[in-house]
Formats: sequence, structure tokens, C-alpha cells
Amino acid sequence: MGVPSTADPHTGTHPIPAADPGPPPEQVRAFYDAVAREYADSFADELDGKPMDRALLERFAADVRGAGPVYDLGCGPGGQTTAFLLARGVDVRGMDLSSEAVAEAARRHPHIRFETGDMLALPLEDGATAGIVAFYAIVHFAPDQLRTAMGEMARVLRPGAPLLVAFHVGDEVVHVDEMFGRQASVNFRFHPVERVKAAMRDARLGEVEAIVREPYPEVEHPTRRAYVFARTPIGSG
Repeated sequence: MGVPSTADPHTGTHPIPAADPGPPPEQVRAFYDAVAREYADSFADELDGKPMDRALLERFAADVRGAGPVYDLGCGPGGQTTAFLLARGVDVRGMDLSSEAVAEAARRHPHIRFETGDMLALPLEDGATAGIVAFYAIVHFAPDQLRTAMGEMARVLRPGAPLLVAFHVGDEVVHVDEMFGRQASVNFRFHPVERVKAAMRDARLGEVEAIVREPYPEVEHPTRRAYVFARTPIGSG
């Protein structure tokens, strides 16, 4: 999932209330259901201009190739990260909260399996997956929701399986009430790196490693990006 790369008169940044519970899944689902086709048109080729994203996905692919089923959570309607991993020999499938996003991703990539699912309550068995990538998929979660999502990802990962999470670095909210000419309201939420690392450790994930980069000018929303790798411990389950 991405944040609009240009300013919009309906977009603003706001402080996060201390007790903010975050948006209900229904609100996030409704947003992507409303803009799925246009969103995919805008972001489907975003990896072309992001060499570090590609390099880190290559690293992840090398780790999980041949290990079993891998999930791209919050794959979005473009399915671009899922397709990138599949092209590198990963047994990957995409999952998204929005049924319209899943339908659009499947239309663009009919050879890839896409499923609907909520990162706050993943429809997967314990230890079901050999790896998870979540690229800009935590962008709507409040801190408590982030901890829940990390716990769910840890639950469904096999022992020793890797996780790669990418996100916008910060501690603010970008609010959108309109996107691509459609009425669609949602908050895009940035996270401090230490918050994400702490949520991973609370979920008993280990080998936590964070990499941060500056934004690519004229390619993406002007925020710093973080990529955090983690892994379930051997013997967990």
C-alpha cells in the first residue's frame, strides 16, 4: 500500500491521540474497495523507481525460495510485490483486506493466487507459512493494532521463518477524504522504527534488523522508509 505522492487539498497531517484505537477494518476495506482500480493504475509499477525496495525483496526471496508457501500481506490491488517475488521463484500468494483489491490484483495477475484476509485476524493456521512480506501494509494501524498484527504474523510463521515489513517512518497521520476523484476517507499512519521493532520483539520475533533510507525524489511520498527483517525462533510453534 502506498501514500499519495503529491499534496492534495483534502490531505493533512494530524497528531495521533494518545488513546487512538485506529480505524476499524471496515473503514479501511471500504477505502480500498472504492479506489481499487485507480490505486492499482497509480502504484502497479512503483518498484521500478525504488532500487532499495527491489534489492531487499531479492534478499527476502533468496531466503524463502523453495521453503514453502509465502504470503504477501496487504498486497494491494496492483499485486506488484507478489508478482515480483513470484518472478524470483517464490511460492507466493497475496492477501488483502479488500475484496475489490483482491479482484483487481487477480485480474492483473491471473496466474497468482490472491485471497482476502485481515492482518488483525489472519485466516491461517498456526505455522502455515514459510515467510511473510508486508510492504507498506501497516500504514493504517494504530500502535495497539500494530502489536496485534505482529502477533498474528508471528503466529502463522513456521519456526525459523522470516518476516520483512516496510513502512513510512514518522509519528504522524496523513488524512485523505478523497483519492483519484472518489470520496474515500482513511488515515495513512507512519511509525517510528523503534515502535515496530518493539512490536516484533513483543511477538517473540528475533534477529530484528532495521534499514532506513531517504525518499526517492519525484517517485514517492516524501517520507523516510524503513525495512525491518525479523525471524521466528527455531523451536517455536
